Amino acid sequence: MDVLSGRIPVLDLAPQQPGNRFPAKAVVGDVVPFEAVAFREGHDRIGVTLVLRAPSGARRRVPMEPLHDGLDRHRALAQVDEQGLWRWHVEAWADEWATWHHNAEIKIAAGIDVELMATMGSQLLARAAGAAKGPDAMLLSRAAAAMADTAVPPLARWAAVNDPDVLAAVDRHRPRSLVTASETLKLRVERTRAAVGAWYEFFPRSEGAVRLEDGSWRSGTFATAAERLPGVAEMGFDVLYLPPVHPIGEVNRKGPNNTLTPQPGDPGSPWAIGSKAGGHDTIHPDLGTIDDFREFVRRAADAGLEVAMDLALQAAPDHPWVTEHPEWFTTLPDGTIAFAENPPKKYQDIYPVNFDNDPQGILDEVLRIIDLWVGCGVQIFRVDNPHTKPLWFWERLIRDVNAKHPDVVFLAEAFTRPAMMQALGKVGFQQSYTYFAWRNTKAELEEYLREVTGPQAAWFKPAFWVNTPDILTEFLQFGGVPAFKLRAAIAATAVPTWGMYAGYELIEDVARPGAEEAIDNEKYEYRPRDWEQAARNGTTIAPYIARLNEIRREHPAIRQLWALDVHWSDDDAILVYSKHVEGRFTESGEDDTIIVVANVDPHSARETTVHLDLTKLGLRHGVSFEAHDLITGQTWTWSDHSFVRLDAFVEPVHVIHVRRSGA
Repeated sequence: MDVLSGRIPVLDLAPQQPGNRFPAKAVVGDVVPFEAVAFREGHDRIGVTLVLRAPSGARRRVPMEPLHDGLDRHRALAQVDEQGLWRWHVEAWADEWATWHHNAEIKIAAGIDVELMATMGSQLLARAAGAAKGPDAMLLSRAAAAMADTAVPPLARWAAVNDPDVLAAVDRHRPRSLVTASETLKLRVERTRAAVGAWYEFFPRSEGAVRLEDGSWRSGTFATAAERLPGVAEMGFDVLYLPPVHPIGEVNRKGPNNTLTPQPGDPGSPWAIGSKAGGHDTIHPDLGTIDDFREFVRRAADAGLEVAMDLALQAAPDHPWVTEHPEWFTTLPDGTIAFAENPPKKYQDIYPVNFDNDPQGILDEVLRIIDLWVGCGVQIFRVDNPHTKPLWFWERLIRDVNAKHPDVVFLAEAFTRPAMMQALGKVGFQQSYTYFAWRNTKAELEEYLREVTGPQAAWFKPAFWVNTPDILTEFLQFGGVPAFKLRAAIAATAVPTWGMYAGYELIEDVARPGAEEAIDNEKYEYRPRDWEQAARNGTTIAPYIARLNEIRREHPAIRQLWALDVHWSDDDAILVYSKHVEGRFTESGEDDTIIVVANVDPHSARETTVHLDLTKLGLRHGVSFEAHDLITGQTWTWSDHSFVRLDAFVEPVHVIHVRRSGA
């Protein structure tokens, strides 16, 4: 009889992508929760084992534990420590020892079938001894003989079998029968930076820009921008993201605040790429040369920063592509080329690329461009508006690039419909912007944190950005310093990747009227900032940002996406979540547990009781622990139910490190 279920059904494996068309994803160092549903008929016990094969070929077998959720789900945590393609499956098997032990415990105590149970136990112990070697084999053989010794009272034989050393030896060599293997799934494990990092964005042209006596501007260069690198590094960031650094179109150039009336010397939007000076393979002459760019990347690396480059597949009207490859654009019936638009908005300084007329030609050109910048030391690309390009293109591009350059990372800037956002992650994007900026209430944040750390974490790796040149939310516009601090604290602790755009630390909160973006937007003009003066005046939260990033480096739990659990409070503005990783997965060998308690109302002081599920923290219900606030240095004694007071104008967020007894 041809059946698909197997002798012992093994179903609903996780992590995997829906439909299993693409591998699930993780990064080196991830503690991955592997799950499966497994059961059998009747009441006999089963065992479930995760079988992992690393890219090197090394195999690992990890016992899976039942979740006792009434749904027959089993779970094992396993840390992936090699980059490449892993393969895994789950084996379910008849656990004759557990079945026997359960029955024997009842029957021997009741005097029912005593010798029959003893014989069965002796046989199982002998089978385990046959699979063992050395001391274990000797120990199990003696136990088998003892169980069969009818001269010894049954309860004494039962006690001997339950000796801890005997039980441990049985666990190591447990008899298995009716072994049933699931299908084999794949898990693509990429370098850690693919999903873990703190990003900072600045415009090189603004760093070192000088306004001249006649009112015109002299642009900053890569050399002057490099002077800002130590300040970014001191705040603890890992990645420095640069908007496009290519020549900017002169035709239809935008003026300040996205106006259509630029004045001489207005720099235009960096996303209007291309002019007579060159296109995507060229550096803007005001910034320097390609050698200057290489030197900037080198200096960033010396400061501990990776440079992320913008990949914006679009063209200004005077981009070389327009004359060399007009088929790469959409020509309208009147003979003109279509501008980018999102009615009623029009982007007169940009032509979108049409991927249907010469798909292979466009793919080859973009692969050439990426190769060029990888050769300059860039291994991270922030992709502008990937949702406006065909999905097949990204699948091909990322696959081909990563086959040649496995360390290259692509971040999707895709504030769009969920289906497209998810699909971009499925076909290869290592991480993605999210809706975090617009999730502000306790209820919204609880729901969103559960969403991004749930099943979709197998393919969608979220980056929480607190602001961008395009995003200055109403929450930040009207929340003052408390809003800026609490949003940064949540972004930095909830998910492994977070980011901010320059000026956030200076509480730049004035918006262009009627818009969710900053007034005098840096996309269209120079915006130098006096970082040193802000530090002297105490008008920067850079030290707070630095402390958050320091906490991230010191606590591995924060860098784990799957480790998050949402807890409860009695106040509708107090958000509570934790991140916990067991000591077997940390370098120190100690459990690492962080609890975040955030007052998400930036205009109030709140008092409430926080209710914690201590089992999610690796603790027993009812125990007490030291709650050490990593922001203020204060320490309290907490348990399942603890009082908190958070004044948004003092400190809106507790970032608590759980100190266990003896720590």
